Amino acid sequence: MPTTSKQLAEDLDRQDSLKTYRNQFYIPSGKKRAEQLYFTGNSLGLQPKSAQTYIQQELDDWKNLGVEGHFHGKNPWFSYHHFFEKEAKVVGANKDEVVVMNNLTVNLHLLLVSFYRPSSKRYKIIMEAGAFPSDMYVIESQVKHHGFDYDDAVIELEPRQGEHHLRTEDIVQAIDEAGDELALLFFSGVQYYTGQYFDIQTLTAAAHKVGAMAGFDCAHAAGNVKLQLHDWQVDFAAWCTYKYMNSGPGGVSGVFIHEKHGNNPDTLRFAGWWGHKESERFLMKRGYIPEPGAAGWQLSNASVITMAAHKASLDMFEEVGMDALVFKGQKLNHFLQQVVIDAQISNSKLAFEIITPEDRGCQLSMLTNENGKSLFDYLTANDVIADWREPNVIRLAPVPFYNSFIDIWEFGELLKKF
Repeated sequence: MPTTSKQLAEDLDRQDSLKTYRNQFYIPSGKKRAEQLYFTGNSLGLQPKSAQTYIQQELDDWKNLGVEGHFHGKNPWFSYHHFFEKEAKVVGANKDEVVVMNNLTVNLHLLLVSFYRPSSKRYKIIMEAGAFPSDMYVIESQVKHHGFDYDDAVIELEPRQGEHHLRTEDIVQAIDEAGDELALLFFSGVQYYTGQYFDIQTLTAAAHKVGAMAGFDCAHAAGNVKLQLHDWQVDFAAWCTYKYMNSGPGGVSGVFIHEKHGNNPDTLRFAGWWGHKESERFLMKRGYIPEPGAAGWQLSNASVITMAAHKASLDMFEEVGMDALVFKGQKLNHFLQQVVIDAQISNSKLAFEIITPEDRGCQLSMLTNENGKSLFDYLTANDVIADWREPNVIRLAPVPFYNSFIDIWEFGELLKKF
């Protein structure tokens, strides 16, 4: 018997304390329905209606003040990065441990300058096999830059035969086996393909036990799952803001650097004018003095127009809080799981396996068979915006800010009719 129903979806929506936030986003129009069923917040979040106002403010200050906008605008550009100190709450950090700057892959390279400093003995990196391509390319180029062979320097961990995600104990065992040859553990916070939420705290502790650094690409974790990067003693992390944080295509990136490194001026890094000690920046003197905390990794002045869109979204995160978002996200995700299971029971043409483990955020990944692409195309033709990942996975990510339970129920009805 089905365990979901339209009535249940409507009841859950009525009980939802965040339901009004849907009206604060633009939902793309469909061809067959008024609004698309949008389940790709793990790829690009929808636009907050306030983003235009936030961007327009900076355009107006540029128009009316010119260069004086740096100090006399409504949001002075000189200190613009300080408006993002609240980002620290999203990832469980102290405010001086987080800065918003650049884009994700640029920031990963800058962080590895500081935290991948191999020696002839300690040079190896452990990462998950099948990581997002940017992570693979970053690591490949970094080890080659230091003169190492990729196959020797990088240990890629795969799930056990017949399994779809890595076991924490297997990762810890690999760390222990690498021992004093391991320079860096570099993992995603949430795996982009399967949606697995890694045990960041346990993995960090295991890396530190053997004397290695621990860093994470949190692109699919920030704004999605509960993070406590400071308490977990993570050395560094970076994330984009255009997925669950709804800050626009190519939006700025966030960076976390634990205070034990960020407050140490001897921590090596690439330097730029905007990372210099703020109170002395305009003295234009020789000799780099880093601003304490993550801000000391800045190179250039803030990308104000792009960051304004992020500010619009971040102010909503501040208003709602991660606890409420994570709570609703988990409810949405588990309702989605039951809806697709019910649909599979009622329609023999549906053949898929859920490969996302129970410890997850908003994402649900469906491993399909040879009919998977035709299923995806059918959903697309019926105004479902999901995500296809080769060779045969459909990713779905209902986002608590703007997705409803009735969205998910209607998706299930479409599955039944395939």
